[in-house]
Amino acid sequence: MPYIDVGESRLYYEAYGEGPPLVLAHGVGGNHASWFRQVPEFARNYRVVVFDHRAFGNSTDIEQLGRARFIADLEALLDGLGIARAVLVGQSMGGGTVAAFTIAHPERVAGVVVASSLAGCVPPEPIASELRAVEAATADLSQVERVLGPVLREDDPALTLLYLQIASFNSVTIKTVRGAMPRWSPRELAAGGVPVQFLAGEHDVLFPPELVCAVHGLVPGSRYHMIEGAGHSAYFERATAFNTRLAAFLEELPGWQVR
Repeated sequence: MPYIDVGESRLYYEAYGEGPPLVLAHGVGGNHASWFRQVPEFARNYRVVVFDHRAFGNSTDIEQLGRARFIADLEALLDGLGIARAVLVGQSMGGGTVAAFTIAHPERVAGVVVASSLAGCVPPEPIASELRAVEAATADLSQVERVLGPVLREDDPALTLLYLQIASFNSVTIKTVRGAMPRWSPRELAAGGVPVQFLAGEHDVLFPPELVCAVHGLVPGSRYHMIEGAGHSAYFERATAFNTRLAAFLEELPGWQVR
């Protein structure tokens, strides 16, 4: 299996297609397999890379650094694959990874999509207080209530089950994942000059669309779209709408247009 060595640990990845690099970073309830509805679509025109954050999926975390190592891990992945510059897409926890990486290494990011995520975000008031209130209000929800919206849970029990089955291959959960999430602010994200798109699910209980939109308003020039009918996992629940928004964003980036 393909791995990149990072210290004592190993990062698992898969690469598909040829073209400009597109790197997809999963959330706590996912791993590389979560992107099965994006990989075939975008591998026709892009070099699509999916990977497992350390301790997730097939990746290890011997040093038990967890999220504290995510930025350095992503840099090691790009270096190991010979990718000088990529478009980064991050879902939930992965959104925090790609936003923080973009701030640390803007020269390596052609565009960044922060999907269903304010993970690691340090916004100004009153957004910060509203985020804390949402976190407290959702603390006792079951995993499926947190990550999938009511439309999918009611209409597609098979896909709901598949989501949970994919998550079962991770060695950690939201309650056991180690390390502090990299922190980032809207001001820092805007300062790098990298094109940014925020995507939100209409029924996302963890990062409600109104709060994602409020952070978008603090990043001048960024794009924002709400995906109707989706909960916290829009890429999974409403893949066609998610892919359409991602494709449109890529078409706006020099060198990433489909010819």
